[in-house]
Amino acid sequence: MIKTHKIKMYPNATMRIVLTQLFNYRRYCYNQALEIWNEMYDESVLMADKSLRPNERKVRNDLVNNKQDWQFEQSARVLQLAVSDLAKGWQNYFNPKMPNHARPRFKSKKRSKNSFKTDRAKIIDGKLRLDKPRGTKDWFDIRLAEKPRWSGEIKLTTVVEEADGYYVSLAIEVNENVEQKTGKQITGVDANVARFDYKGANGYQSVSTMNAKLLSLYGRITKYQRLLARKRVANPTNFRSNNYRSARAKLKRDYQKVTRIQADILHKFTAQLVRDNDVIAIEDLDNLHMRMNKHLAKNLHRSMFGQFKQIMQYKCEWNGVKLVLVDQFYPSTQRCCRCGYVKTGDEKVRLSGNRKHHTGHNEYVCYKCGAQMRRDENAVENLIQYAQVN
Repeated sequence: MIKTHKIKMYPNATMRIVLTQLFNYRRYCYNQALEIWNEMYDESVLMADKSLRPNERKVRNDLVNNKQDWQFEQSARVLQLAVSDLAKGWQNYFNPKMPNHARPRFKSKKRSKNSFKTDRAKIIDGKLRLDKPRGTKDWFDIRLAEKPRWSGEIKLTTVVEEADGYYVSLAIEVNENVEQKTGKQITGVDANVARFDYKGANGYQSVSTMNAKLLSLYGRITKYQRLLARKRVANPTNFRSNNYRSARAKLKRDYQKVTRIQADILHKFTAQLVRDNDVIAIEDLDNLHMRMNKHLAKNLHRSMFGQFKQIMQYKCEWNGVKLVLVDQFYPSTQRCCRCGYVKTGDEKVRLSGNRKHHTGHNEYVCYKCGAQMRRDENAVENLIQYAQVN
């Protein structure tokens, strides 16, 4: 089982220069590999010969055989893993199950995120030791903010630069025997805009994903985005002034705060779910097509449906909890949890309620058995019933 721990690190002045060089070297290798890949692919199409199609091995060998002298002073694993990432990008681009995956593009120094990967890093006396190239004299271990949570072999190390410093993600192979829970505690989670509704030990509960702090940060982000846009319009040829850089730094910090607050909400909520339940049912929503609604796209994106599903999948696997993905076409909102009647046509409950029967958005009235309840409570009960049958 692979578990990843992200830790902040504090490199000294020498290692900060080294990290900057590795960031630039990874981007250089990726762009060189993409150029070779495109040339090979165009040649195979022109010659109508599939044997000329590029792959990871061909591109990697071409880069290694044509190394410049200065490249031998950099980590060889950074080059090889950059080509591996490119190969995965092309594989996803041609994968019919990922129709919206973009074609790999060249990395920009101004817009791309600074990062690199290596599989030869080690933890020595609580510090991170990157793989040292031959001939390098000045090389230091990097102090970490905390020790890794798990002990085991480090399979992959990813170093990234964020708004407030450098971070390392350690992918550690952990030997754990997970026992599947056999209890009968079942719950369902109904995903709504700005909140998750579920059934706990104390009845129906709700967790908000848009608190006051997040709304304030969203307002600040909008302000800085407009400010930067005005600067680009006012001086399109030379807009990168000190004021522009200062506003961009503030925007990055606010985006980072939003990401951390959202992650904190999701991790605390999902940890509670897997701790208190044995079977959990969630909706397998089509997030991409849901965000095509221009009136709801931003709020749906901020509600973190996709991220919630990803976290639930690996946390349930780690804790032996059964996760039931309810089909996206299952009428959890339209079905009555007491008699099983499904509303259709003019009787459907929509975002604005039901105009025919003058019911509100959060009201559910069954026209067959007369049951009246909150719309979210009805949806949660339907998800629980689906999990019991499946």
